Amino acid sequence: MEFPSNVRYTKDHEWIRLDGDIATVGITDFAQGELGDIVFVDIPTEGETLASEEVFGSVEAVKTVSDLYLPVAGEIVEVNADIDGQPDLVNSDPYGAGWMVRIKVASVADVEALLDVDAYRALVGA
Repeated sequence: MEFPSNVRYTKDHEWIRLDGDIATVGITDFAQGELGDIVFVDIPTEGETLASEEVFGSVEAVKTVSDLYLPVAGEIVEVNADIDGQPDLVNSDPYGAGWMVRIKVASVADVEALLDVDAYRALVGA
């Protein structure tokens, strides 16, 4: 299981990587492993401004559907079009090609307040 140190994590198993005031968001390797084979990703919120922990979409695996929660407040400026036709990218490369959305964050400090790699590893017992 991968735990990159260049991202921040949430208790809901999303990760966020900041580049200036734009952040890339996805689900963690732990989350995709728990969900199993992802067959569909639905993110209808492009262009919307959402609050922290608000649902921005969902992922459907063979046996379950899970909501996706925005780690911090911001405007969803891009949805990963590649996962539309290839939802399995979330399983095979959750921190790379399987990212979900890019957001313009409302506050960089909110990102820095999320879990670091050590705190997330402790959360999932790794």
